[in-house]
Amino acid sequence: MAIDKVVEIPITVEIPVGPQHPAVHEPILLKVYADGEEVVKVEVNTGYNHRGIEKLCEKNTFYKGIFIVGRICGICNTVHANCYIRALEQLLDITPNRRAKYLRVLAMELERIHSHLIINAIMAEMVGFDTLFMQIMLDRERVMKAKEILTGGRVLADYMMVGGVRRDIDDTKRERIKDLLLRLRPRIEYYKKVFEEDETITKRLMGVGVLRPSDVTSHGLIGPVARASNIGIDCRASDRYDAYDELQFRVITRSEKDSWARMMVRWDEALESLEMCLNILENLPNDGNPVPDERRLPRKFPEGEAFTRVEAPRGELTYYVMSDGKGMNPYRVKVRTPSFNNIINSAFMYVGHSLADVPVVLASLDPCISCMERAVVIDLEKGVVNRVPLKVLAGGKR
Repeated sequence: MAIDKVVEIPITVEIPVGPQHPAVHEPILLKVYADGEEVVKVEVNTGYNHRGIEKLCEKNTFYKGIFIVGRICGICNTVHANCYIRALEQLLDITPNRRAKYLRVLAMELERIHSHLIINAIMAEMVGFDTLFMQIMLDRERVMKAKEILTGGRVLADYMMVGGVRRDIDDTKRERIKDLLLRLRPRIEYYKKVFEEDETITKRLMGVGVLRPSDVTSHGLIGPVARASNIGIDCRASDRYDAYDELQFRVITRSEKDSWARMMVRWDEALESLEMCLNILENLPNDGNPVPDERRLPRKFPEGEAFTRVEAPRGELTYYVMSDGKGMNPYRVKVRTPSFNNIINSAFMYVGHSLADVPVVLASLDPCISCMERAVVIDLEKGVVNRVPLKVLAGGKR
């Protein structure tokens, strides 16, 4: 009997990417389902790096919490500390002077530069351009040195404090930071040109992981991920916190909407941040000591609640701090990081691409997994603390 028709039955294979994998620099698991080389479904699994940071803040004093939140993320620790201390300043009705505000912005913009440099270096590594990775990381050291001169810490700064900052800078330090930034500027411009022209990068990134503006808004994606799809959201421009109300800067957007556009937004933002830093160094206000006397800070917090936002390198970071007015410990601390939105809600981006594109799409989102793993669920009836992956919480399940 002759066979007229052959029915092909697709075979879907589950391929784990992570939680420990060369393409993933932090512990996260992507369950990738592939039909041949084509990705048909992705599940994002988190929970491997949980530390209970929020509850740790609630078991310590408001002031000790500054050092705890600064360790949520090693790359963007000053923005975490800034967002938290501004919530405390709201509760205490304290306003830092202009010099302190400028120095805060200087620290956060230096951090934005080195954060963007490291993810662009990682992207170069993802596509096999190891020499470019090493060159970018070498130039990133200039920013780390500038951060060390300003804050005293190369990685963990512990620079922010209620009412101001912990260290002032003199003319010598100002000139040293300025010199480092002026030497860095042509290097960033060169790397931007490489990303624009080198076929190793453009062929792997262009047209991969396209995000329409409607996808961005419907899935709550933020930061450079949103701005690369021509959605001009930026807390620095909308909230004008600290010294951003006095500084001129552009909100960088692009219209290509793909992985390449997301990396290019970061190069342009790094250059924009560099110019902001130079502007601050040239026009630093001299209206008093930016370092408050820690002994004179209030020892009792009034009852109330505060909500603050900051534009972290990856997007909108929010802090909610609640005081019951009964002691020196916060009643509630709630943190929502940009990676929570961008990683949990982006599984649809991988569908239709090849397996080789999965690391590229993931890196284009600039994932920070340590920021995400904080949630704790307490069973009030049994008094048991349960650790639950954020994937479950995001779905509204217990």
